[in-house]
Amino acid sequence: MPLHYARLAALLAAGGLAWTGPALAEPAPAFHDLLARSAQAPRRAESQAEVAAAQGRLTQAGAWRNPELALDVENFAGKGQFDGFESAETTLSVSQTLELGGKRQARIAGARQDLNLARARDAQARADYAAALALAYAEAEAAEARAAQAQELLDAAQSDARSARLLVEAGKEAHLRALQAQAEAQSAQAALDQARADRDAAFGRLSALAGSGAVFDSLSASLLGEEPPAQAFDTAPTPAVLAAEADRDRAAARVRIEQVQARPDLTLSAGVRRFAGDDSTAMVAGASLPFPLFDRNRGNAEAARAELNAAEARLAQARLDAAADLAAARSQARSAQAQVAAASAGEHAASEAYRLARIGYEAGRLPLLELTAARRALAAARLQTLEARLARVRAQAEAARLTGKIPFGA
Repeated sequence: MPLHYARLAALLAAGGLAWTGPALAEPAPAFHDLLARSAQAPRRAESQAEVAAAQGRLTQAGAWRNPELALDVENFAGKGQFDGFESAETTLSVSQTLELGGKRQARIAGARQDLNLARARDAQARADYAAALALAYAEAEAAEARAAQAQELLDAAQSDARSARLLVEAGKEAHLRALQAQAEAQSAQAALDQARADRDAAFGRLSALAGSGAVFDSLSASLLGEEPPAQAFDTAPTPAVLAAEADRDRAAARVRIEQVQARPDLTLSAGVRRFAGDDSTAMVAGASLPFPLFDRNRGNAEAARAELNAAEARLAQARLDAAADLAAARSQARSAQAQVAAASAGEHAASEAYRLARIGYEAGRLPLLELTAARRALAAARLQTLEARLARVRAQAEAARLTGKIPFGA
């Protein structure tokens, strides 16, 4: 092999080894399938780990206090008859502390309330995540639709520019009209570039939220075109209220824990003592009980009661917020559905107006300004329809989040 061919082959091989390539792209599955696949996404894993941690603390709360093994040596290494170890007394004992006053039961009850709170927050996080994923899915679909609309508008602007150029060549339009049409086409090209960038960003956000190793570049199903099911705004507590109730119950359990913490624990000990002088042994036993003279845990008990008051205030506010949010979600859902119907009718009328304006312009009966205005009106109508459909998805996702359900009836 000639030397320069060998060098070229080595460079290509080195470049191939060093280049790892971009992340593989794939279509995003339907929303319900994507939600099922995203059960272990980082956004979901946090609250699930909190539940596991609370379960571990509940297991630990039921553990008994460990016994203590002690070895004491007395009366050695002194003077006179206590020189050396001939008069030493060796005591081997075991002691066990017994929790009194229901401390262990209170601790278990508090850990169980911690677990209930973690589960309530996990349910709330699950509803929040499903709503966020639905909105990200719809926003990616909307960004894809905007890019497609921008491509259609570019094609229409380029077609209008060609028509204007033909009319100028035929002497039916001034050269200025051809320049204006060309400027419109260039503006449409810039809008298409921006729409494509927005589309890529929206798919990137969807991929990150779903915890996908691959970057999605298209969608397998539509949420914007899906008619939302009828919303049932029942009177059941919302996930936020349930979490606030669990927080209140945990604070109440903390009060009980701090109240019984002031009660002293009893420590029992038993052992055997060996007297080195005459090689005899004897049993020893003892009991100790702290005397609660100075520390009666009053400060911690007062702090726990204050935290309970704060938790009750948060619960009251959560109930008020839930009622207001549900009323707002009900209104937004009705408004969004009406907006979709109105925007769809407006888009149909704008599409027909643009079709007639183009026919009139090509026939020489309408000026270029009329055609440009009709095309812009069509673009605005399409965007309004798209935004209305996106608002409907947003309202559906919010209503589902507030009631602890999965959007779109999953």
